[in-house]
Amino acid sequence: MAKSSSPVSGVAERYAASLHDLAAEAKSVDKVEADLGRFEALLAGSEDLDRLIKSPVFSADDQFKAISAILAKAGITGLVGNFLKVVAKNRRLFAVPSMIKAFRRIAAEARGEVAAEVTSAHALTAAQQTELKAALKGVAGKDVAISVTVDPSLLGGLVVRLGSRQIDTSLRTKLNSLKLALKEVG
Repeated sequence: MAKSSSPVSGVAERYAASLHDLAAEAKSVDKVEADLGRFEALLAGSEDLDRLIKSPVFSADDQFKAISAILAKAGITGLVGNFLKVVAKNRRLFAVPSMIKAFRRIAAEARGEVAAEVTSAHALTAAQQTELKAALKGVAGKDVAISVTVDPSLLGGLVVRLGSRQIDTSLRTKLNSLKLALKEVG
């Protein structure tokens, strides 16, 4: 897979690789992945937290204190808690979402899986996720670890990113294509 030359992706890859090394050494990759998922859910559910990690206005000390309090309240401790505190001290919180994605990809590769990012219009049931994993396994030729996010603006269908491939079956894209085709005809 081609690596991006973005400075954020480079930072994210290095931090994620270091966290994975520590987690593998402690034999806690699954727990770290679950804790990162919990923090990602907190981030998705709070505009204030999102602003805290993205805004350069907050000092490293302010970010560290805020992240420490959030982690304590959420019960995120151990490797992930310490990792996020180090990231805050180093003023790299802006890259946390990319770090989480990179960690998932690295962990999946270590398990012999391919990571896929799935965006759906509404939450998928466990049966739908199992069926999707089976279909993606047929495409990838390996087991597939999926991370699902919900985006109601898709209206229906899925957008699947598997490595460098993207499969977009969303209703929004189909409607946009139809609108464009009608403009060309008229």
